[in-house]
Amino acid sequence: MERNSTACAMEWSIEFEMTLRSKNPGRRIEAILQIGQRLEQWNGEPESTMIMYNMFGLVPGEERLFASTIFLRVADAFLLGDKHIRVSIVKLFLSLLRNRRDKKKSKRIKGIFAKSRVHNHLELLKRVKFVYDTGDVESRALALVLFGCWADFAKDSAQIRHLVLSSLVSSNVSEVRASLFAAGCFSEIADDFASVVLEILVNIVTYSETVSAVRLAAVRIFAKMGCSYSIANRAYKTGLKLVLDSSGEDFLVAMLVSISKLACKSTLLISEQLKGFFYMYSTVYFSLSSLQKVDFLLSVLSCDKTLCVRATALRCLHLIFVRGMCHSLINATVIKALFSMIDEPGLPSTMQCEALQILRQIFLCASPNDLSCLDMHEFGELLAIVDNASQSPIASKSFRAIEVLVNIVIKFRRTEMGSGGVCTLPLPSQVVSLIIEPITLLVKPFLDLSQFNSTVFQEVRSLLNLLLLLGGEHPDLGILVLDKVHLFIEHLVNSYNNVTVLSQASSAAVEFKDEQNKAITSKLVCIINRIVVSCLISLNEASAITNQVFDKVKLLVECVRRCSLFDCYTHTVYSLLLHSYLIWGCMVNRNEEIGGVDRNSHIFGQNYLIMHELNSLEFAHRMLLQRDNWPAYKAGIHAVCHGAWISADFIFAQLVMKVQSDCCCCWLKSLSQWVYSERIIQLLLLPKHGSISLNCLEIKEFLIMLPRDDLCELGQDVVGNTNEPDYSQALVVAHRMLCSAGNTLETNFTSGKTFCFQRWFLALRAKVLEALVEIFRALSAFPYKKDNIQVGEGMMVESLKFLKQITQISFQLRRLSQEFDLMATSFIGMDSKSSKIIKTLALSCSLLAVCTGFALYIPSLPAIETLTTCGLESSQNCSPMILIQNLVGRLWNLDRETCTNLCMLLETSGQSQNCFHLQSRNQLLNMGCEVKDIVDACRYAVSGIVCLQNEANKVHNDEILSQVTKNGLQLLSKVIFKWIRIPFQAPKYFFRVRPCVGSELFVSDADTRSQDRILVLKGSHLSLNLCLQLKNMPPDLLAQLTKFYCILYCVQKPASDGQNMEQALSTWLAWESTDMVEMNGRLFQYVTECSKKTNYGKRSRDNDICKDGKLATAFADFELNERGQGFSNCLLDVSKFPVGTYRIKWHSCCMDSQGSYWSLLPLNAEPVINIRR
Repeated sequence: MERNSTACAMEWSIEFEMTLRSKNPGRRIEAILQIGQRLEQWNGEPESTMIMYNMFGLVPGEERLFASTIFLRVADAFLLGDKHIRVSIVKLFLSLLRNRRDKKKSKRIKGIFAKSRVHNHLELLKRVKFVYDTGDVESRALALVLFGCWADFAKDSAQIRHLVLSSLVSSNVSEVRASLFAAGCFSEIADDFASVVLEILVNIVTYSETVSAVRLAAVRIFAKMGCSYSIANRAYKTGLKLVLDSSGEDFLVAMLVSISKLACKSTLLISEQLKGFFYMYSTVYFSLSSLQKVDFLLSVLSCDKTLCVRATALRCLHLIFVRGMCHSLINATVIKALFSMIDEPGLPSTMQCEALQILRQIFLCASPNDLSCLDMHEFGELLAIVDNASQSPIASKSFRAIEVLVNIVIKFRRTEMGSGGVCTLPLPSQVVSLIIEPITLLVKPFLDLSQFNSTVFQEVRSLLNLLLLLGGEHPDLGILVLDKVHLFIEHLVNSYNNVTVLSQASSAAVEFKDEQNKAITSKLVCIINRIVVSCLISLNEASAITNQVFDKVKLLVECVRRCSLFDCYTHTVYSLLLHSYLIWGCMVNRNEEIGGVDRNSHIFGQNYLIMHELNSLEFAHRMLLQRDNWPAYKAGIHAVCHGAWISADFIFAQLVMKVQSDCCCCWLKSLSQWVYSERIIQLLLLPKHGSISLNCLEIKEFLIMLPRDDLCELGQDVVGNTNEPDYSQALVVAHRMLCSAGNTLETNFTSGKTFCFQRWFLALRAKVLEALVEIFRALSAFPYKKDNIQVGEGMMVESLKFLKQITQISFQLRRLSQEFDLMATSFIGMDSKSSKIIKTLALSCSLLAVCTGFALYIPSLPAIETLTTCGLESSQNCSPMILIQNLVGRLWNLDRETCTNLCMLLETSGQSQNCFHLQSRNQLLNMGCEVKDIVDACRYAVSGIVCLQNEANKVHNDEILSQVTKNGLQLLSKVIFKWIRIPFQAPKYFFRVRPCVGSELFVSDADTRSQDRILVLKGSHLSLNLCLQLKNMPPDLLAQLTKFYCILYCVQKPASDGQNMEQALSTWLAWESTDMVEMNGRLFQYVTECSKKTNYGKRSRDNDICKDGKLATAFADFELNERGQGFSNCLLDVSKFPVGTYRIKWHSCCMDSQGSYWSLLPLNAEPVINIRR
């Protein structure tokens, strides 16, 4: 358990005092800087509680004593120290002040310098005031700054208030500026003080003898007058009047910034600032009384103002819109004024770009209704201005204008809007052309691409990212984007060919430039590859991938393949593009359109995949021969993500022999074993005859290079046997390789937590294959598969035995779906694509669970009731209807019709239709390319199950029921074969090798404060103090984690005597815990009730212990500090537990600012309790 500031207070105090006694001035300054860093840490932690005292074994209140001691030592150092010491101390507290303002802390964390936490503040103020009273001018200024930093408690001292106000009229500039700083800090939190300061500020600003530095410092204080709306309003109006009465440029700039910051603190002030501002933009002059009724900022943009002032007004306007206050501020006058600035003659391009940025922000926030106030005929003319700006020779202006057009097209599509006419927004195709043309123009001057500089490359990259954004939002632009991209790549190829012809004289120079050209163009073309993939995904989700799209992609790939300008990595990536499942599906659909049956379509698609796999293998082989190991590794990742398992297997198996690091060797070996297992399944689906055999033989030539013996019996059967493959045998081999891949990552060279995701994913994939193997074995042993068997009582007994076996498998698959759910929420920061893939795997397991559980589920069969419990979960009934509820909850947002059919099964069985198991926002699936085939398989399976149930409910004859069971077997087999034929998609997150985000829980007995040994008398409740510590948190997390929860879960299962705790910690894996899914489900339900603000307190008490007393649970809430540490307590009811030693299992979670639920994997061992007499 990490010691927080409270626990370290005594040590810090002693160390600080000893260092301050040093005779070396440098050591004393270092001590002040060090204590400053520690105080910053302490400033972000909540006040100490009894739980915290007990966990760290502290005396209540001792941290306040040591904090007061540290503060006094600092004040004494300021009192007795020299100039350097005093400056260091002031810098310390200024840093603390900035830290407090920059970070949005919890309202419950008051900060270490809050008045309630500084118990000797009078002594501190007394020492600093003595310096002010007796020191020189510089010392007085430093003291005033220190009073400002201590405003929370210094504002309440009448002496300090008088001292600050009196210093405002000092003759010394530095003293006045310091007193202005202090006055500003006081005014932020003291309304009465701010009122007095405001009057003094006006006098300082308007006094003619005031020096410029003091006047500007006073102007900046206006921004701090936001303690209350009344003061802010007075300060705003005063500042506005001062601006109108002044003509000094420096003064206007400073005041504009101050009153804009002040206005951002209140929506009312913002609207007041912006109302009539645009009238003045038209250079019409108004009286002061009129100006008070209109906006102000746009008046400053009028042509009679200097460029510096107008530029400041634009920045202030941008500040207001960036802070998310767009909706209430959008009006016709604002938009017209900004559009007019874009083509204003003589206006610097930087200001025009600023205006375009504000327009982009407006269109990001605006809706069609927000623009209904505009005259749309005029709006069309304004858009023409932006269109002209997009063709500006100034690159920055052109790019900003294109950004505005892209946002307009994305936001409004081609909405026809307007009350005063109809305006058709720009065609997306026109915007695509506007993006491509400047890219070509940027590249064209560089006949030799090696002359590309970083600035030009960045501009091209930014434009390509806009194209990526537009293509992802508009599926109908897919073909056009592919066309334009193809033309651009051809331009690159032609440029390269021209340079090659002109440079034949010097072969050495040509070779050097070739390498530079390859490096630059390969970067550009790889960015283009992302655009192509984005377009294909968008087209697939819109069901718009056609033969024309395929032809465009094929031409693009062939264009890249023909040119030697690109490196092998680029060639490999584009070859894999044709291996993408999106294109594979297009090829299958094309074959079906020309009359192919389902099986022939599958053969056709697999033949197509193998044909293009050869191209990927050739380029990968070249990379490895050239020792481009890192590009080869990246190509292997691309191959895995596109399902090109043969290429991936070839790459990783070759890299294993090249790597020297033991850790990297283990990682690559595990990858090689995993992709080999997937290759086995892929080869299992290949046809065993026809034109594909030649391609398979060519692939075999590549596989011969691998270090292992791939020409095994299974491989020979897959490539050469004309019979149907043995699915069970193939899956057994694949399962064994998956287990080996997971075991490889358990070596001493790898950290158990570094490969947490990888080992868990491989373990779940292995469990799925193991379940399939069991299904195939059960099907092969099923008695009804023999046509000459007689139906009788013995046969019914055998059938029921089989039915029990298959039902157990179905509940194993259901649990696997829940484990995939848990996995999808256990890795914070996972990319959305990987998350979708894992949730799709959960859906697929749920589908198999329903199929195995219901294909042979006939309620009229004798003794069917005996199968309602399967022994998998002792805490709840394993009714087959739970399988349906699990699937309906996943399908509800994807296929309502199928869900309706599933609910019909619940009606016929008399079960409740409450089908929705709780799901967090980040668990919900939406229809996309990862999900479509599984949803189609669900639709097929559910319709078949409903038909079977209808047939079974109509008849009671054993022979007819036997036929129904045979039909159920056939349905199950067909669904499984459909399931296997869906290409397995691997999450890209698998290749992110990082320690997983998790938590550690530390537990102590609330009565004895003991953490090592927790004892409780039999028949008593156990009161526990808890400390939750967040670990491995990434610094770049987009969503902020807000609330943290924990469940403690104790079962009447005595712990093994003498079990080594450290060994248990090192070998413990989250996915091996049998209660992890159950704990996560209970915790999520508790969190859901908390978020709904229901009476979860009573519910949590009801859940503390089950009726038979064999299970005890407790919940706790935590508020974590900046270092990810929080404290809480709970009461665990173990009063019915017998004497013995028990482990407390636990699980924690958190909610982020977007409302998503995240599970936190436990990273330390489970605490142990001893119950004695």
